[in-house]
Amino acid sequence: RLQFQIPKLFTPDYIEQQLNLLIEKNKSQHARIRITVFRGNGGLYDAENHKPQFIMQCWPLQENTGSWNINGLHCCIYEEITKTTDLISNCKHNNFLPYVMGALHAQSKQCNDSLILNIHQRICDSTIANIFWIKDNMVFTPPLNEGCIAGIIRAEIINTLKDCPWQVNECPLTKELLFDADEVFLTNSIHNMRWVSQIEEKSYTHLATLQIYQYLRQTNPLVFC
Repeated sequence: RLQFQIPKLFTPDYIEQQLNLLIEKNKSQHARIRITVFRGNGGLYDAENHKPQFIMQCWPLQENTGSWNINGLHCCIYEEITKTTDLISNCKHNNFLPYVMGALHAQSKQCNDSLILNIHQRICDSTIANIFWIKDNMVFTPPLNEGCIAGIIRAEIINTLKDCPWQVNECPLTKELLFDADEVFLTNSIHNMRWVSQIEEKSYTHLATLQIYQYLRQTNPLVFC
């Protein structure tokens, strides 16, 4: 999609090797890793080549990062800037201004996170996470064509639950569906799963969400701690 010219040595194994070297150098046990990939030398339209270059960064995390949140999150909906639903909407890229503004909105409302709308005025994700909701013990999440980030934990949950009673259904999320839901939870690669207790004035329970979390801990304890 991004039309990089991928060298033969630019492989997943090579990236993993470089990551391990960075982690070892930083002496990290629990860390957040960010890889920023960009093009080679040159300007926007006269680049010398389109081979990927990258920067790796490492931040330490607390020991309990990723564990179950005892207190539910309080979220709000950010409506001033919407997200497109194009070919790169599912990628994390440097034009994340809607998420920055949504995070500032949440801060001003004293909320934990903001939910982001797409150009169709439907909820696609939050500023830092994918969103799932539960209605009558059925689990739903917006499909990728709604503009949400193609999150690693999102994919892991969909794949793990496909043969379970909680099989995930991909469905566009309107505000009406959100406020009619029984439970809501957010997922990302840092915090895994976090249940939401309130969005705007609507309150939610978390019984089924906790059961799903406990099941995921049993099936994949290396991810869901």
